[in-house]
Amino acid sequence: MKAGLVIPALVILGAAALSSVYVVDQREKVLVQQFGEVVRVVEEPGLYFKLSLVQDVTRYSNQIQGLVTPPQEINFSDRRRLVVDAFARWRIVDVQKFREAVGLGGIESAGASLGRIVNSEVRDVLGDVPLSTVLSPERVALMAKIRDAARAKAQSLGIEVIDVRLTRTDLPVQNLQNTYSRMEAERNREATDEIARGNEAAQKIRATANRQAAEITAEANKKAAIVRGEADARRAAIYAEAYGQDPEFYAFYRSLQAYATALQGGNTSFVLAPEGDFFRFFGAGDASGSVGADGTGAMGVGTTVNGGAGPKPPEGSSAAP
Repeated sequence: MKAGLVIPALVILGAAALSSVYVVDQREKVLVQQFGEVVRVVEEPGLYFKLSLVQDVTRYSNQIQGLVTPPQEINFSDRRRLVVDAFARWRIVDVQKFREAVGLGGIESAGASLGRIVNSEVRDVLGDVPLSTVLSPERVALMAKIRDAARAKAQSLGIEVIDVRLTRTDLPVQNLQNTYSRMEAERNREATDEIARGNEAAQKIRATANRQAAEITAEANKKAAIVRGEADARRAAIYAEAYGQDPEFYAFYRSLQAYATALQGGNTSFVLAPEGDFFRFFGAGDASGSVGADGTGAMGVGTTVNGGAGPKPPEGSSAAP
């Protein structure tokens, strides 16, 4: 019987010994309670002992916590309004006071309480300044003021507020549409002004280009007229010189040019008298080998010249001079 009780007794003693030992991590603080009363606060890491089945251990994180406060509407001193939310960084510094302040709620309950404190300070500090101050470099000083005020009030919770920052500053919902409409109207006005300036510049450019084109064209026409005049004068001089050297050949050549110009196209017909000026250059003899009694020769009263083929003698006659 005694041997049978040894093993259970050893098991019970071992369990009691294990339950009386606890380890404190460097990232936490420990609160030791006995019958609901705090008997010890352990803040240093290491191995510790407690009374088994009598004392309880409650652990609290020693790490820095983050908190995002609920958005709230701020009325600034210049009667402008913004929706603001803040971000706070905090940690537990007095676990006993923390336990007494939040009870069994722990981190979540402490975060809710701290959020109310931070929002209250944000509302009080920002409500005393105009909106322009929040949007200026003075914002840093405002954040420090909010942090210090929140830190003083948070001491009653056993926590330390390390920093407070504004994370968002938006217009209230009821003002957004008016603001967007005003911004749109301003952008449209700027676009209209820019288009008008562009059209004015384009008209000036076109007017300048048209004026320059007209000046260039006029100058070119002037030069072309001068060149044509000089060419005509040169041509007239050449013609005059040729006429002076051989007037009869010059007259014949000019008549050929006149007929060639008139007969362009190949379908033009001229009816000419054989005693005309053109035929006199082919000689005064009988063009067909005989001369009629009336002196008109074999060509009769007239001769047809087809365009592009030169003078064509009538059928049965000779055109040789």
